[in-house]
Amino acid sequence: MAHEIKPNLKYTDDHEWALLEGDVLTFGITDFAQSSLGDIVFVEFPEIGSMLEKGNPCGVIESIKSVNDLFSPASGEVLEVNENVSDSPENINQNAFGSWLVKIKITNKTEFDQLMNANDYKVHCEKIS
Repeated sequence: MAHEIKPNLKYTDDHEWALLEGDVLTFGITDFAQSSLGDIVFVEFPEIGSMLEKGNPCGVIESIKSVNDLFSPASGEVLEVNENVSDSPENINQNAFGSWLVKIKITNKTEFDQLMNANDYKVHCEKIS
């Protein structure tokens, strides 16, 4: 089954998508991730104002199958979390790319530039499918 991959986003090995607008990085989990997890029932977010480090766990996503860490695609300060997803985590299953999770003020744009583009992420997913 083909999973949706947006060409305008960047991606991590851990299946987070990222969008940079100015110095604000918005991220969530990919369609591949939500499909693999199954029905998502709970999301734990980082605290607003906390500092995240690229590649480190910053939250938890719980599905009916498993509990998994959410990893930050870049370093920065948490500006906002998506309360709509907190109230209705199943929205991630319905629209992974429309259900962003966290917004951070990025501290190192190079970290964003180093993320995978859509083509590289597609190859990454094909290798593990």
